[in-house]
Amino acid sequence: MSGMKEGVVKIPISEIYLDESIYPRETIDHRRIAVFEENLRDGFEFDPIEVQVWPDPENPAKVRYRILDGRHRWGAYKKTGATHIEVVIITLDQMEPILYAAQMAIGPKQLTEAETRNTARRAFQSDPRLTSSEIGQAIGRSRQAVDKYIADLRATAIFDLELKIFRLHQLGIPQDRIARRVGLGQQRISRYLRLLPQIAKGVNTDLSKGFTVPQVAQKHGWPESLVWSQALVKADDFDRFKALQWGIRTWDVWNFMECDPRFGDDWPGRIPAQLVAHILYFFSEPGDLVLDPMAGGGVCADTCLAMGRRCWSLDMDDRPETRPEIEPWFWDPEQEWDTRPFFNTREKPALIICDPPYFDKKADAYAEKSISGLSKTEYLAFLERFLRFLKQISRKNARLAFINADWRDFQNCPAKKEDQGQAILLTDYYEMFKNTGWTLTHLIQAPMSSERFNGGVVAAMQKKKILGVTSRYVMVLK
Repeated sequence: MSGMKEGVVKIPISEIYLDESIYPRETIDHRRIAVFEENLRDGFEFDPIEVQVWPDPENPAKVRYRILDGRHRWGAYKKTGATHIEVVIITLDQMEPILYAAQMAIGPKQLTEAETRNTARRAFQSDPRLTSSEIGQAIGRSRQAVDKYIADLRATAIFDLELKIFRLHQLGIPQDRIARRVGLGQQRISRYLRLLPQIAKGVNTDLSKGFTVPQVAQKHGWPESLVWSQALVKADDFDRFKALQWGIRTWDVWNFMECDPRFGDDWPGRIPAQLVAHILYFFSEPGDLVLDPMAGGGVCADTCLAMGRRCWSLDMDDRPETRPEIEPWFWDPEQEWDTRPFFNTREKPALIICDPPYFDKKADAYAEKSISGLSKTEYLAFLERFLRFLKQISRKNARLAFINADWRDFQNCPAKKEDQGQAILLTDYYEMFKNTGWTLTHLIQAPMSSERFNGGVVAAMQKKKILGVTSRYVMVLK
């Protein structure tokens, strides 16, 4: 672990800030600052302080400089009214900033025992892959001392890692991709996978004793969807629905007014897990591979766990800690899409569940580059290319469940005055399916709740002859 130093440069002192999260000391020595201030006024010169280029904590889009070494000198310069200060910009190479700052702080004054312990713990929390020897070398302590400092954190990190690997394995993600996702070598992943029965032993023991899934999830710190995957491992689809207390809709209208809070994160445009479960029930079999190319809050992956399906998920919003199974991928309209390794693997999905961001609707809630913000022409062009690509990477008899709704700009506009040229309707999607080689086999209504329109809004809509939208469809294609 090391840091590379660039030459001395002079920058505005206002562009420098102290990041408490990497500052190894508990307090600021104001007497030391006063001595430095007096020395500066007497004409003494000090070594440049060391800084690292880092986003502004109050405005991440703006770049500033955080202090790695020289907090007291920086404070003294500010006291003298200096507007610019000489710095050395440090580029750290595989070294945690807090450890580098701790190394530099040891020189003039040893860290206290409390400061050393807190530095070790913060460094490990920032990067659990750090060894005790690496931390100890930076803070001037033995490996054994660091082991004591971080014993509880390491146990928690190991538990979290094992749970991630277990979840990814349950969803059918291959070892090489698990390894990349959690940042370990494939051999270590293989060793962890051999321990999976032991990892699940406590959960399965409590389930066999009659404890409920929520009770077991809370006791063991597992996501409830993962506990369901164990509780229902021998159940058929009918019994899974019964255990989850989801009534099976046997007609082509699926009314689910509320999202099941057990499955998926709170997310813009979140769909009910019951809706996903019905798609799985009617159009896939246990063990089938499902592709969720725009995963959002993870409803599809969670539901697949409970329904005994494997699931590969993609999304442009990367959340490796909370959603390791959702692998980062941006469907860039201007780039090629077949660079992802599993697009070209032997195994192809039997079912694709696609719930894309709706055109224009909730555009402000989605990520900045979401397709929801495209123009109508761009949006439809993207979907047409996307549908062709899904056909290319799926099995010959694969099914596609495409979830979407009519979009009309009805806000504050009477129905007869709406601009139909700006609308995207079910018929537009149907034409795209025909053009891209998909055959529509089922059209299922899955309306959204009308409760999102309160009484006052409804009254105003009635008065202005505004026709709102609650329609939503599951278009199943082959």
